[in-house]
Amino acid sequence: MFLLDKMLRKIVRSGDLTVITADGRERRYGSPDPAREPVTIRFLDARAPDFIARHPRLGMGEAFMDGRVVVDRGDVVALLDLIRSNVPWERGGGIDGKRKIGKRLLGTVGRFNSLRASRRNVAHHYDLSDRLYDLFLDADRQYSCAYFTDPAVSLERAQADKKAHIAAKLALAPGQRVLDIGCGWGGMALYLNRVADVDVLGVTLSEEQLGVARRRAADAGVADRVKFELIDYRELDGRFDRIVSVGMFEHVGAPHYRRFFTKCRSLLADDGMMLLHTIGRVGGPGATDAFTAKYIFPGGYNPALSEILGASEAAGMVTTDVETLRLHYALTLEHWYERTVAAKAEIEAIYDVRFYRLWTFYLAGAISAFRHGGLVNYQLAYAKSRDVPAIARTEIVQAERHLRDA
Repeated sequence: MFLLDKMLRKIVRSGDLTVITADGRERRYGSPDPAREPVTIRFLDARAPDFIARHPRLGMGEAFMDGRVVVDRGDVVALLDLIRSNVPWERGGGIDGKRKIGKRLLGTVGRFNSLRASRRNVAHHYDLSDRLYDLFLDADRQYSCAYFTDPAVSLERAQADKKAHIAAKLALAPGQRVLDIGCGWGGMALYLNRVADVDVLGVTLSEEQLGVARRRAADAGVADRVKFELIDYRELDGRFDRIVSVGMFEHVGAPHYRRFFTKCRSLLADDGMMLLHTIGRVGGPGATDAFTAKYIFPGGYNPALSEILGASEAAGMVTTDVETLRLHYALTLEHWYERTVAAKAEIEAIYDVRFYRLWTFYLAGAISAFRHGGLVNYQLAYAKSRDVPAIARTEIVQAERHLRDA
């Protein structure tokens, strides 16, 4: 416990953390803070504290998954929020001046996503049980950052507003051909067809998502206008008036960014437009945290804005709009976490208790990263030419208001 005790005394200054060791001894850290609920954790394995201290980027997640440490007061969200809020990004918590060159190189190597690796990485996460996603997502299965016009609105309302927010920026017109890269379960493609009378091709690397998306299009009677294919964006041909990509760019990998934008530019009509919606990081380039890379999104990486813009500029894309959604994903994740906890028995029945702990730790860690760490969400609009519709923000706002009212 010596190493972990030393670490916690250095980190936890604000907030009340109690640690009970496997032999029943109690240690207190920090000081009471009305803004944070007190948290108590208890070790069931005497070796777990040392394991966590020696593997700080992975140890707590694995010890929690394996039941070697439990949260007796509060929950895992409160625990990670207490820890992360003491070292927020704004106060240098996300800037590691001692990062080794070798570590950065290892992070880069892990982001070389070949065609085969991309399919394998996507299947790892998105080919999980359909029932799991039904339990914590909204009815449309929007598995990306929602748009909260008010923090108090429901998840369903915020996800609908996200789709309207994106559609307004695309300046759609009836009869246009739209490409949805990383279409998920088809919700965005079906929405754009419904509200804008456009034809959509959605592409995914997940067989599970493909089956659901095609079934939804058939059930809606629009399978002739909203089509879905199992294909990598690098293998696409054709010409599209609009391209939208929501929550997919995180899986591209930094070494492939320029190729991604070059491909998108080649697929766009001369007067075409594109909307990219992605998790990103404030500050400069970094590395994916060890827990996420190992258990959740292998090959995934959340880019810095400079990495996105550098690649899109090199590919000859005209950036027409940039927006940073700061706390929207934290609010989204809080809804997902609450629904996951409410469905604990069902999730454990689908998988097991270890998977349930993994999933709650993943969501809790993401909440703390968007609340106090360096993660945000970016929306960037692009065109091949500066002469595209909606040259004033008022046009986008008016279009969005119309879509939301509808």
